[in-house]
Amino acid sequence: MLKELRSAAHSRWVERAPHRLWLLGRADALFSFFEAGCRNPLGGYFELDEAGRSMAPGADGGLPPSRNLHITTRLVHAFGIASLMGRPGADAVVDQGMDFLWNGHRDAANGGYHWGVGYGTLTDPTKQAYGHAHVLLAGATAKAAGHPDADRLIADVTDILVSRFWEPNPGAVAEEFTADWRPIGDYRGQNSNMHLTESLMAAFEVTSDSAYLLKAESIAELIVDRFAAHNNWRLPEHFDGKWNVTLDYVGNPMFKPYGSTPGHWLEWARLLLQLWELGGRKLGWLQDAARNLFQVAVSEGWDRERGGFYYTVGWDGKPSVPDRFWWPCCEGIGAAHFLASITGDAFYEDWYRRIWDFTADHLIDRATGAFIPQLDAENRPATNPFYGRPDIYHSVQACLIPLLPTSGSLVRGLMSVGIRL
Repeated sequence: MLKELRSAAHSRWVERAPHRLWLLGRADALFSFFEAGCRNPLGGYFELDEAGRSMAPGADGGLPPSRNLHITTRLVHAFGIASLMGRPGADAVVDQGMDFLWNGHRDAANGGYHWGVGYGTLTDPTKQAYGHAHVLLAGATAKAAGHPDADRLIADVTDILVSRFWEPNPGAVAEEFTADWRPIGDYRGQNSNMHLTESLMAAFEVTSDSAYLLKAESIAELIVDRFAAHNNWRLPEHFDGKWNVTLDYVGNPMFKPYGSTPGHWLEWARLLLQLWELGGRKLGWLQDAARNLFQVAVSEGWDRERGGFYYTVGWDGKPSVPDRFWWPCCEGIGAAHFLASITGDAFYEDWYRRIWDFTADHLIDRATGAFIPQLDAENRPATNPFYGRPDIYHSVQACLIPLLPTSGSLVRGLMSVGIRL
């Protein structure tokens, strides 16, 4: 009853200047935390601990063992956003990442981008669709921010995605290859394809090349309309080489856990609405699917007693890994904002507030402003698989997406209208 009264009596939070200022303050804290310690003087970026110090062994003079592709690309993307916002110093962070993508991660001999790069050696030479999707995202954001090397990065990674990863039938990408492009197993994954959908839309926004948009629509149709819609909206995560669902698959606990991940249902909900907008609102199933994915995520993925989203659920809808990670809440915020803006339904505004309340109470480190990445089932800070403060990507987008229209991505909004208070 109290929530109903709140919805009836008050405007949306995003319509209030103090809330918008609060969101900007949270984004500023995140940028400040990461820009202070992320740049590695030997190239690329450090991963940071709770205090913002490098987590790499021997960081006081020794050589950190690896810099991974998703960290490099996501920091380029985040600080490209900061550059578009007019944040002094952001361009230097972007420059460092763009240089390391081209001269560190990129395989000049065989093409593509290595997942893990050390010093004088490759810590993980594999070529992964997940990483290449983020290279495209970094290139698109860098182009929006006016970086002089963005076009060559976009062209290079697009060629690799099309020639090496893309499978015309079923219209999605393969998962993983060796450094010299031999397939590794026959696994296919929705996570890499979901992130590629985001990146393809970003590339379309900055290039106007419809080939990117068509590929994004193809992936969405396969993963969501074909598989999730026929699995009670519990999004299948894992497939074999012929795109048969493998419900019993158990892989890397960070990227390929058993079961389904409600955070991905929420992430897809926002991406589908963005795709619907970019495609001229022609594909009506996208909006319906977004609503269904959100509904099931908050019904089965949210802990009604303690709050927060379970990391994974089984195929019976019950918690599999009950730990709460920061990023599903971040994606829930973005999805709730999109749905509330497009539908006008107070149900989504209620969830926007509920998720932010939990996030502010449990996931924001009051001392630094960075997000705590992992809580246990009792909402106590936990580790494994996440340590330190591993990422800015999800958290800064949660702070900024609500400040912009739902007609495209965060980057497109900054390019077209900017943030208004």
